[in-house]
Amino acid sequence: MVKLLPIEAASMTLTIEITSDFICPWCLVAETRLKKAIARLNPPANIQWVWHPFELNPQMPEMGMDRQTYRTQKFGSWEYSQLLDAKTIQATADDGIEFRYDLMEVTPNTLKAHRLTWLATQHGKATEMAERILQAYFTDGQNIGKLEILTDLAAEIGIDRDIAKTFLLSDAGTQEVRELERQAVDRGIQGIPSIRIGKEMLSGAQPVEAFLTALQNAVSELAEV
Repeated sequence: MVKLLPIEAASMTLTIEITSDFICPWCLVAETRLKKAIARLNPPANIQWVWHPFELNPQMPEMGMDRQTYRTQKFGSWEYSQLLDAKTIQATADDGIEFRYDLMEVTPNTLKAHRLTWLATQHGKATEMAERILQAYFTDGQNIGKLEILTDLAAEIGIDRDIAKTFLLSDAGTQEVRELERQAVDRGIQGIPSIRIGKEMLSGAQPVEAFLTALQNAVSELAEV
């Protein structure tokens, strides 16, 4: 549960489901814009976030790949890859996100990050975990595929470091994450971010106004129940 609004001011609980991956810049942009829309929601509501995993690179080696090598192979040249990064920064200039592509050295495998978020769900800290991982990758330029970094991030949000490390060193949560990924495919999700607000499914990093309209519609639906 993310207390974006005072509990006493909220009259209902609205569940928002986000299907995303931690190396997707537009997932971070969508979450940032969605939070801005929630802040403008009137009447207010408690917001319950549900995070669903999606891997853009399910075949990525466990240790990830050198980012320049990977992006060159994917986009044809490193120069074109850098141009795409620059366009992302330009398109999100008003969102207050500090993208630091210059700090990134590795394109990581994100399975461990999704497993850690699944663990954080059991502790009621999924959103804190997801937000911290996104920040670690896009703003801090950290390799979020490394166990040591992930355990540090878990500790920062209040999950015992030893518990997180033991969990990640095992296969715990892997089956559950894979099942959630399969369910996303069954729901017809082929790209991310995919965000369900009430009965409405929104794809991509929509403008704040689009998220606000969807939120208002969902609140109205709850009020009619």
